[in-house]
Amino acid sequence: MSIQQSYITAIGTATPVHCIPQATTAVFMEKALGLSTYEARKLRALYRATGINTRYSVLEDYLRTEDFRFFPNQATAPFPDTATRMERYRVEALPLAKAAVADLPAYAQAKLPQVTHLITVSCTGMYAPGLDIELVQALGLATHTHRTCVNFMGCYAAMNALKLADSLCRADAHNLVLVVSVELCTLHLQQSKDDEQLVANAIFGDGAAAVLVERQPSPSGLSLALRGFACGLFPEGAAEMTWSIQNHGFEMRLSSYVPQFLAQGLGHFIEAMVTELGLSPAQTDYFAIHPGGRKILEAVAQALAIRPTQNTAAYEVLRQYGNMSSATMLFVLQHWLQNLGQSEARGRSMLCLAFGPGLTVESARMEFC
Repeated sequence: MSIQQSYITAIGTATPVHCIPQATTAVFMEKALGLSTYEARKLRALYRATGINTRYSVLEDYLRTEDFRFFPNQATAPFPDTATRMERYRVEALPLAKAAVADLPAYAQAKLPQVTHLITVSCTGMYAPGLDIELVQALGLATHTHRTCVNFMGCYAAMNALKLADSLCRADAHNLVLVVSVELCTLHLQQSKDDEQLVANAIFGDGAAAVLVERQPSPSGLSLALRGFACGLFPEGAAEMTWSIQNHGFEMRLSSYVPQFLAQGLGHFIEAMVTELGLSPAQTDYFAIHPGGRKILEAVAQALAIRPTQNTAAYEVLRQYGNMSSATMLFVLQHWLQNLGQSEARGRSMLCLAFGPGLTVESARMEFC
């Protein structure tokens, strides 16, 4: 009996037009929060320590020091309410999603009319009729295309979308799945001087990614065979990473203890993961670690004894884009596909790890082919 297999055959990505240098964002934050000279000096040190050079936003405000158009011009005035932020999400999500799909290579573009299932992913905005329906219409997909929305799961959500796509393709060889992740994190800037909130404000950016998953590898270029998935939950760290809907947007709490919890808990998780995936970190050629932040990457690398060359994609994505929540992992996978030569990568294994509220770890075993 043959083993059914599915493959990531194409990945496209997109970012908004506003590219914000990290130092520029720090200046904006000083003005928007009305920081004192001492507070501003601490904030600039925090921004320099993130390992991020640039982030992207649908909002031009981050490039300004006055005459803000979305956020208030007085530090004492309240930030936009959730309804205002969701309306901006509704306006901006579809164009960015379409741009990610348009970035798919020609091979994938030609197969779009054959898509049977559409999975949309986001934890930074929701509305109905939603992005899934708008994409069906904008891309000219069949009206009977099956649609599934993966919402509000945090940074690991794209892994669950890939898991679902894998199951659909394994179930039926005729299924062709398009996964589209759109995250507009910068809409949710919080008006707070709390240290943990300042860290969250310092690392998140906007981005979108599109992935084609099917039963056959691409006839040209590298594909990623999906070999298996495993997940873990560390309830003792649940309070250290949260994502909640408040009156003034979605609020991320990212504790400084998250790297410590991951470093301590990954050992037990890896034991269970090896049983499910049949692959240990020591047997892995490359890694795709969700760049939730520089300290998280460093803690995971130390816990799993990852060499720098095995995880370069994560650091590069963090440097160029920051943390784009669920879309970030797909940027990391695209980086590996674009920067590894076919002869260098073929048959090599990759272990993917993404983290989120819970404290949750989602993992996948992949193989270049």
